[in-house]
Amino acid sequence: MAASRKAPRVRTSHQDFQLRNLRIIEPNEVIPLGDGGVETDSRMPPKVTSELLRQLRQAMRSSEYVTEPIQAYIIPSGDAHQSEYIAPCDCRRAFVSGFDGSAGTAIITEEHAAMWTDGRYFLQAAKQMDSNWTLMKMGLKDTPTQEDWLVSVLPEGSRVGVDPLIIPTDYWKKMAKVLRSAGHHLIPVKENLVDKIWTDRPERPCKPLLTLGLDYTGISWKDKVADLRLKMAERNVVWFVVTALDEIAWLFNLRGSDVEHNPVFFSYAIIGLETIMLFIDGDRIDAPSVKEHLLLDLGLEAEYRIQVLPYTSILSELKTLCADLSPREKVWVSDKASYAVSEAIPKDHRCCMPYTPICIAKAVKNSAESEGMRRAHIKDAVALCELFNWLEKEVPKGGVTEISAADKAEEFRRQQADFVDLSFPTISSTGPNGAIIHYAPVPETNRTLSMDEVYLIDSGAQYKDGTTDVTRTMHFGTPTAYEKECFTYVLKGHIAVSAAVFPTGTKGHLLDSFARSALWDSGLDYLHGTGHGVGSFLNVHEGPCGISYKTFSDEPLEAGMIVTDEPGYYEDGAFGIRIENVVLVVPMKTKYNFNNRGSLTFEPLTLVPIQTKMIDVDSLTDKECDWLNNYHLTCRDVIGKELQKQGRQEALEWLIRETQPISKEH
Repeated sequence: MAASRKAPRVRTSHQDFQLRNLRIIEPNEVIPLGDGGVETDSRMPPKVTSELLRQLRQAMRSSEYVTEPIQAYIIPSGDAHQSEYIAPCDCRRAFVSGFDGSAGTAIITEEHAAMWTDGRYFLQAAKQMDSNWTLMKMGLKDTPTQEDWLVSVLPEGSRVGVDPLIIPTDYWKKMAKVLRSAGHHLIPVKENLVDKIWTDRPERPCKPLLTLGLDYTGISWKDKVADLRLKMAERNVVWFVVTALDEIAWLFNLRGSDVEHNPVFFSYAIIGLETIMLFIDGDRIDAPSVKEHLLLDLGLEAEYRIQVLPYTSILSELKTLCADLSPREKVWVSDKASYAVSEAIPKDHRCCMPYTPICIAKAVKNSAESEGMRRAHIKDAVALCELFNWLEKEVPKGGVTEISAADKAEEFRRQQADFVDLSFPTISSTGPNGAIIHYAPVPETNRTLSMDEVYLIDSGAQYKDGTTDVTRTMHFGTPTAYEKECFTYVLKGHIAVSAAVFPTGTKGHLLDSFARSALWDSGLDYLHGTGHGVGSFLNVHEGPCGISYKTFSDEPLEAGMIVTDEPGYYEDGAFGIRIENVVLVVPMKTKYNFNNRGSLTFEPLTLVPIQTKMIDVDSLTDKECDWLNNYHLTCRDVIGKELQKQGRQEALEWLIRETQPISKEH
């Protein structure tokens, strides 16, 4: 969905937050909100949830919705496709709690309401939730897991309910096992209880589809299906149930706008060895361009003829297909698919996997996709050079706010060819707001950029040829020695990852300490991962690769994968620092080749100058200085040519100034 100038960043006051008057939260503190945990700004009250919780608890006891009363109800953050970013109609957790970050799980019992979220959202959740809620800070040693907490607070023999359509299968299995061992039961509640009390719930979007040709995708949808079927046949798999929205969009070379900033559309797909079934609502599939793209009007051979079925018929159709399976035939499904979808497949035929073949194929960009991502990042860099040149002129005059800076960034991006949308709401934050990792400015929190504060902007765009995500941290006056010191530690970590050479088959989490080493040496750190996969005109966050301090079942990095490199540091109540580039995994020729396994490194796709006034140059090594100078030379050469081509002389002059070589004082 193309973002308007108004809509994406302006939300209702109870959904947003402010950092003013926020005390520093101790690392292992579990916060009972509103009881002295966090001061509440009178202009920015948290959402009042007492009545909603009363209604929800009443529904938990109602025979209209449950056969027997349940003692706890779990509200995940995702939708029926386990999407990270969701449509307004699926924002159930935000509706009940007021906390609208992209990650979090709410659990309501008769006496408690608890919210689990990660380090990106500790401050935000603390500001958005009222005193009915307890914040559980995931990843910290004293924070209980959801299942352990339930065991500790529930009476004997309790029933814990959850909507089986929105709970991932892997989550269900883990939760059910722990609860069962403690004498409790996890119960599927087919009527979503939040929907029953959400009287003005928005309608599910059903927006037009966009088709992508071979110049963008590199491979036709028919060839993608053929490749998938080869993998299925090798494993005696007769059906593959596709539930992730970005996997369906990638497979059929289609894009949508049902989820803001994510070019996906609500659908399911079932791929058989000779059958293709697409579950999608609305007349959008009847658009001439879509019918031509999917060859719906042609007399295709049966194995490539797409059957179009209603979106809500997925479970009934899947059960019908599975009823005819022979004993040895298998059905593939992601272990992150909903429990309802997974349970529709008989256990003896079900083959769950952490990452599907589509997920892995989508992550390894082909030459057309890689070139498209390069083009997209060149255009994005042009827009940001314009933005930063404008900011340097306007900030000293006063009057530039976080919102107006974000709007200006979007304005410059919209001037570039094939711009479709932002890739996420712009994080435009100055001073203490920068310490809120996923901050989004709203009128109640909107600060004016000044000459005395650090400014952080994390932003990106969706172009038809690629997806961008870039963070730069700047100062428009004179940074303090401490701000420069912290920035330099972050830069060292960024360079360490970007310049890393590693064996083929290395998993991303093994590189995470590279980004943190300089911070750790000084007793500093940050509470988020170092990198995530990026889609090609798809979701800005995608699996199966990443760079994180958490060990998870990520796939090894391989040539063609695209990830971010984004270490940071956040001083609560003062500033935030993050330096983020999107990088492409590429082969690296080394002097030796142990066991003939080969080596890999990263090619930066983001080509935007890193502000040198924020750097303590003498703290850099010679190699780090060389890396930055070479990076800036590439920025000047590649982006300079495009700025000249587009006639953007002032931005070109800014680029030249900002990419002058640095040198240490010896």
